[in-house]
Amino acid sequence: MINATRPIAHRAGRVRPARLTDLAAVGELSRQAHLAPGTDSGLLTLGLPVGSSHVSVFTLFRLPLSALLPGDLLYVYEEHGRLRGLAHVDHDNVRDEWTFVELDAMDEGLSGDIRFRLVQRVLRDASKRGGIRFHVACSDEGGNVELFMQAGFARYGEETILFRSPDQAPVAAIALEDARERGIRPAVPLDALLLDRLYRTATPGPVARLEDYRQHDWERQGNHWRVPRSSLTPILRFADVEAFVQQATSGRSDGELLAFCQIGTSKTDQPHYIRVISRSDHDPSDLIAFGLGALADRTRSRWSDLAGRWQRAERSQGERGVLSAVRTYESPLDRRLEEHGFSDIAQVSLLMKENLERVAKPALVPAIQR
Repeated sequence: MINATRPIAHRAGRVRPARLTDLAAVGELSRQAHLAPGTDSGLLTLGLPVGSSHVSVFTLFRLPLSALLPGDLLYVYEEHGRLRGLAHVDHDNVRDEWTFVELDAMDEGLSGDIRFRLVQRVLRDASKRGGIRFHVACSDEGGNVELFMQAGFARYGEETILFRSPDQAPVAAIALEDARERGIRPAVPLDALLLDRLYRTATPGPVARLEDYRQHDWERQGNHWRVPRSSLTPILRFADVEAFVQQATSGRSDGELLAFCQIGTSKTDQPHYIRVISRSDHDPSDLIAFGLGALADRTRSRWSDLAGRWQRAERSQGERGVLSAVRTYESPLDRRLEEHGFSDIAQVSLLMKENLERVAKPALVPAIQR
């Protein structure tokens, strides 16, 4: 359950939008919260794997100010002149989805009250802007799940976050000619219908209805695009995004897709990203290897001309590693990723809140003769 709290009316603090002058204090609060040894310290976060330096994907103090767009929400809880809470919400304005990226609080074991007030303020202000869907991914500890469920969120899935360490040996790249022979190619807008069918084949019906992807969502595969979403979706803002598909080369003549791979080549001090969706009866190992090889190629191709000499503008993939997320119903996809050097680093719950009512769409039904 949520940590014991004092009545809201007895607290002297207030929730307000963050200011530029808060940046140093916000960064320190974020750092302390993510490095806290446990919930007994009174420092609570969403519990995403952000503690170690090589997986710092959400810590606000590492993100540039340019990462905050006008539609994003950033609130702090101030009490007696000191910042004790932080909420950062990322806004995808194409699908009008709001994602809680950070929710930190420091209050000597009474953090639940502060975090709940931050969540309520975010929901209220985002609703005034017409916010429809709100997402959060969090660990099932420290009262995280209970807090959001009290705010009207519903848990609809769980994900395993995997990380491919920089120490892993490079994956043998698949040549383009070999990739074509195995049915691997870049995704194009005309794949939208096939991608939708693949997603609905690999995803349980209730989850597909909640995420509510439409055909035009799949048509937009490309830079910065965030479909399909995962607990790591916000880091795609800082990456160049590409997508690949794999079609059957023999034995099937219906043209259906067997697997889908989305990669995000990081442009900042973040790990790279790979997300795979596959039919349960297909082995996506070739597509995973191709995606990892593409990440390595994209990283090596980034150079800048500095002082008349070519120097590497970014660190190599080997110094950053690669993150991925696999949902529980997508097994054995996690085994295929482990075979390529990934290891399990966290388990998170996916929660969602909608500010709309779902109604049945008109549809033709079979006529019944009496």
